Amino acid sequence: MPGKAIPKISWLELLSFDKLVHASIFFIEQVLLLHALHSLNPTGFFYKNKKTVSAFFCIAYGGSLELMQYYIFSQRSGDVLDFVANSTGVVAALLLFEKIKLHLPNKK
Repeated sequence: MPGKAIPKISWLELLSFDKLVHASIFFIEQVLLLHALHSLNPTGFFYKNKKTVSAFFCIAYGGSLELMQYYIFSQRSGDVLDFVANSTGVVAALLLFEKIKLHLPNKK
């Protein structure tokens, strides 16, 4: 592929309100899933691997949504930067979960 054919990506697009919404939604999804897995049996697989399992699920879900928008839905368009924003929200939640969980209700 010639260099001229490679699409240009403006990193300023990552700072748009739309990307903030994507990151926020996936941040919340990740925190809620981590909180649910954190309340499971401490000796179980999902509890022990909660960060890996939840991150994989959330990132795969975000990726599949963008792929469906690109290939299946006619009124929608998939966007790589939306996927990056989704994944950024997931990673931010992983990094901040230990502080956030102190403010979440405890089921026990």
